[in-house]
Amino acid sequence: MDTQLSGKTVLVTGATRGIGFAIAKRFLNNGANVIGTGMSPSGKVPDGCQFYAIDFSDSGAIKKFSQEVAGMEIDILVNNAGINKIGPFVEIDLADFEQIQQINVTAPFLLCRAVLDHMKEKRWGRIVNICSVWGKLGKELRASYSTSKFGIAGMTAALAAEVAEFGILANCVSPGVIETEMTRSALSEVQLKSLMEQVPIKRLGQPEEIAAVVAWLAGPDNTFICGQNIAADGGLTRV
Repeated sequence: MDTQLSGKTVLVTGATRGIGFAIAKRFLNNGANVIGTGMSPSGKVPDGCQFYAIDFSDSGAIKKFSQEVAGMEIDILVNNAGINKIGPFVEIDLADFEQIQQINVTAPFLLCRAVLDHMKEKRWGRIVNICSVWGKLGKELRASYSTSKFGIAGMTAALAAEVAEFGILANCVSPGVIETEMTRSALSEVQLKSLMEQVPIKRLGQPEEIAAVVAWLAGPDNTFICGQNIAADGGLTRV
């Protein structure tokens, strides 16, 4: 076990599957105390991870949870929880649009605020918000999701400008097409194959590859990167 984060407390939202599960596991392996969230009380997080069942679509629940988080002395926050719903722009249901913003933007906003007092007091903290390549590129049928992800990227940049002087480094990681339940539920095999052809590496990314980027940004080796939106996408958005 790597103990470089021994004594640090990490909060990872959406830690019951996919990228969030891999991130929580990576931090545990790095010696951190890890708190993970999931929507369902039956959600499973990596062994050794403390679990909270929170429905981020419930504004009252996330406000209450953020108040609890303020007292947890969180050193590293990873806002990973998110939802997506694909559909034509003119057919987007307003309730669905608002729910996506609530979970993908409002909840991270409240949690970022909740951890700042402790981080400022310690003059050290790391915030990593999980964005998306669709928060860098426009994509048809993803207006609700892209709105949320462009929003979280902008929020992170503004936050970084305010808190970097306190030793708090805030960044985004934008995964490309990653092999998760969420990806496979949103895309057909034909769509996945088409996307993989557009990726220079010619394959889906793995959750563990995203976790490695997040862990580095949140760890002691990162001393100068802040306010960035780093694409971990096999070259999709750049090459």
